[in-house]
Amino acid sequence: MPTCLGYLLPTREKIMAGEPATAPLLDLAARAERLGFDAIWVGDSLFARPRHEPLTLMTAIAARLKRVQVGTAVLLPALHNPVLLAHQVATLDQVAEGRLILGVGIAADVPNIRAEFIAAGVPFEKRVGRMLEGLRLMRALWSGKPVDWDGRWKVEGAVLGPTPNRPGGPPLWVGGSLPASIERAGRHFDGWMPIAPDAAQWGRQWREIKDIARAAGRNADALVGSMYLNIVLDDDARRANDKLDHFLEAYYGQPAAVLRKRQMGYAGPASGVAEWLNEYVRGGCSHLVLRFTGDHERNLETIAGLREKIV
Repeated sequence: MPTCLGYLLPTREKIMAGEPATAPLLDLAARAERLGFDAIWVGDSLFARPRHEPLTLMTAIAARLKRVQVGTAVLLPALHNPVLLAHQVATLDQVAEGRLILGVGIAADVPNIRAEFIAAGVPFEKRVGRMLEGLRLMRALWSGKPVDWDGRWKVEGAVLGPTPNRPGGPPLWVGGSLPASIERAGRHFDGWMPIAPDAAQWGRQWREIKDIARAAGRNADALVGSMYLNIVLDDDARRANDKLDHFLEAYYGQPAAVLRKRQMGYAGPASGVAEWLNEYVRGGCSHLVLRFTGDHERNLETIAGLREKIV
């Protein structure tokens, strides 16, 4: 089965540039679909990294485009009431006619993200348990059957309508590559979408996730392995790396040397990017989520032209 190519919309970058209009973003999504990309991805943040609200924007994309999948890379479900989120996601999946993927994560432990949780009235230290319980509650509500729930949230005989287009709800993919994240991915989720490991480590961790899934009595072959990657294409490798460093520092407000240990990226000529991506594919990665650091139209065209070389 061919590797799926996903494209991350530059919602954060547009806000940083003072360009909040959504029409150019929708046009980029449409261009990616025309060029053969398989999915459009949108990030999530309130104040730490201001950007468009992902579910609203994805609904517009899903209504306009009829082939590509739409997904969050990644949503922070702990910031959301799961009953309301289940309703929003179900409606979005109906608009998308079952093409929705919900990538989720717990967020990095940095001051501006902690402040974001405080602003939303959510205890940061409880975010993992809140995410896992909230997702279980959402899945129960997506069944369309009466739900009784006595936990962080109290639900009595509630029936959600509409339910998602996809029976049981959209697949849930989780980020993270630390040991606890690997354990969660194997036990509880439908897919894995990290940002940190190099290709060799990605393959080792992916095998570990599948072993954990089998030990838990799950169908490991049904899980999806993906990877979120930064891409800078420039014939001058030094200039490409300078561009990536500048992008990461402007985006996150942290030193590039620190960030490049947490996020994988390719910076160099287009002639080498397909083989670099194939290192992940050979390790079992079947969905590549690509974030460009600029020149989106040109980069979309370039990657589309290399599609046959990405096995």
